[in-house]
Amino acid sequence: MIRPDDLEWCRNAIREGSYSFHAASKLLPSDVRDAALALYAFCRVADDEVDFGTHKPSAVLALRDRLELAYAGRPKDAPADRAFASLIADYDMPRALPEALLEGLAWDGMERRYASLSDLRAYSARVASAVGAMMCVLMRVRDPHALARACDLGVAMQLTNIARDVGEDARAGRLYLPTDWLDEAEIDAADFLANPRAIPEIRAMVRRLLAEADRLYHRSEAGVKGLPIAARPGIFAARYCYDAIGRKLSRGGYDSVSARAFTTRGHKMRLLGWSVIRAGMVTAFPQSPVIYARPLAEVSFLVEAAAHPSTAKTGWSDNVLAVLSQLEARDRSDGGLARGA
Repeated sequence: MIRPDDLEWCRNAIREGSYSFHAASKLLPSDVRDAALALYAFCRVADDEVDFGTHKPSAVLALRDRLELAYAGRPKDAPADRAFASLIADYDMPRALPEALLEGLAWDGMERRYASLSDLRAYSARVASAVGAMMCVLMRVRDPHALARACDLGVAMQLTNIARDVGEDARAGRLYLPTDWLDEAEIDAADFLANPRAIPEIRAMVRRLLAEADRLYHRSEAGVKGLPIAARPGIFAARYCYDAIGRKLSRGGYDSVSARAFTTRGHKMRLLGWSVIRAGMVTAFPQSPVIYARPLAEVSFLVEAAAHPSTAKTGWSDNVLAVLSQLEARDRSDGGLARGA
């Protein structure tokens, strides 16, 4: 069980760092909500350390060590780590899921860029769908069809985040727009990062990202009926709170360079009410055949790991080990001087 003081720390971390999820979590049943807050707090702390840390490779490698300790039952003496270790024990959390998140954060640490929309979905699978699959585990859901739709939702939410943050990311030297799209528009990536502007071609890319997110939001809804009844409003709330960001961008002409789209507290409250209504509609009507849509190729490994935990690997995957080895090499070459080596 999660210690009460650790849980309170997790609540505060999410309240301050993730307004949309904090609002949506209010509609989850208490047992799922507490576990979800602990999960999101661990993921949020990890993400922030990589995004805002002074040396990203070191932050990712430290997270690797924290995951290793958590799965060994000896978590780092920190609230988020102790709470996450409790989740591992209480819910039989497949290691492949947080590993996938670590791999995505490692890609961030390497400042990887993505050539195609498929590559961007693969990144989104790791940093967002992995969390969606872990949420299903917290709800005791192992059905592969429901897991696939949860992964759709994760990719959709991450694409919305990327679309919203184009300008903010560029000013920080980060680029998530597919480089093939930039090449097609004859935009030099270095020039855009040096002087990000909301030119028509960039707005069109934001629109393409949101169109793909919208497709996946609609696919994800079919999976809600596979979740516990009490958890359905909360998942709908997460879906609608993030989708509202995309709709705000649409109304602003898809300009996410000049300003950052956000939703107001009042708007979120209205979305929470609508989520309760939608959850009732799902309960009342037959299951949508969309539930049987094949999982995105980029998320299929997550679905397999969550659906069949007894057959999942217990150690680091070869892909993650390869990425971590690259990071260690970079950490030695780039970070050694900074640390006085």
